[in-house]
Amino acid sequence: MNPAPGQDVVTILQGLVRIPSVNPLAHPAPGEGGEKRCAEAVAEYLTALGAQEVSLPEVLSDRPNVLARMPAARPGKPRLLLAPHLDTVGVGGMTIDPFAAEERDGKIWGRGATDTKGTMSAMLRALYELREVIPNLDYEIWFAGLMGEEAGNEGAAWIVSSGFRADFALVGEPTSCDVLYAHKGATWLRLTTRGKAAHAAEPQWGENAIYKMADVARVVRDELCRALAAKPDALLGAATASLGVVSGGRKINVVPDCCEAELDLRTLPSQQGDDFVAEVTSLLRRGCPDVEVELLRRHPPMYTDPAHPMMERFTRIGAKAVTASWFCDGSLLSHGGIPSVAAGPGSIAQAHVVDEFIEIAELHRGVEFYKAFLCQC
Repeated sequence: MNPAPGQDVVTILQGLVRIPSVNPLAHPAPGEGGEKRCAEAVAEYLTALGAQEVSLPEVLSDRPNVLARMPAARPGKPRLLLAPHLDTVGVGGMTIDPFAAEERDGKIWGRGATDTKGTMSAMLRALYELREVIPNLDYEIWFAGLMGEEAGNEGAAWIVSSGFRADFALVGEPTSCDVLYAHKGATWLRLTTRGKAAHAAEPQWGENAIYKMADVARVVRDELCRALAAKPDALLGAATASLGVVSGGRKINVVPDCCEAELDLRTLPSQQGDDFVAEVTSLLRRGCPDVEVELLRRHPPMYTDPAHPMMERFTRIGAKAVTASWFCDGSLLSHGGIPSVAAGPGSIAQAHVVDEFIEIAELHRGVEFYKAFLCQC
């Protein structure tokens, strides 16, 4: 059963978790991938709640955002955008039913319970509880359920490119109800080493691409990580590097002629240009002079001035201003001209883990947190 206005926040969350919305790039099983069913359920909820201009703009094929405007008593108010994301990471390795939304030990278990269907459920319940006062707030409240956050942030990019404008955005992420105003960026690189295939019985006739990648990996661990740590940012600390994927070889008895790896760099504001990629490439080539380096993705850091007037409203409700190493849709919105922060119930420590859960008490806390913030608006 889809979530509906009037349901408590636990029931709303269970309904959302039971709708698989694994990001297609996370290699879901048939029936698990894509955000469309979840988007439709959220749009149905908002329509029943009385939202206006509810739409499902398609960002990628069968992968829409949800966009809706709550009623406003007068036109021309500044806009406040609430923006959780619809998609989840994959379910590989989970030992629980990822879509059962089981209630156990004071927690709701399942993929997306924390990241970020928990924040979305708390937002939706808060909108329901404040439905009578929302039209008279100083801000016009908009809701955007964003697709694609876990791999590409296409939903947030669509908001910016569509010409939609807001004066402030509150992105739904599990921050333990602190307010995240700054986070690192990310640069993802694909590394390729090439060798020469040969029969494994005569390896001297070949050139092992995996051995060459091992030399690159040692440079990442022993030199790149140290170099990044030596140049910290006063606000965000030091950039980091992590090899996340390595693959090479075709058969056990063939010397591999190709090996690929993917390198995750969590970056600072000063490390967003091509010169930074060039510096990293130069360092990696100490391990393998002919390693190929391809830029897969560059995600900017997020920063919203803590003196922004909306930040004071978080202070008044007791939220602590924090920073983070992970990134979210807020950076694309912010770089697109919408000052943004991220905040919501749940802990980032539960995001992307094998058996994801959110504490029920934290869910209820999230509802009160969002209500308190909205009433400041």
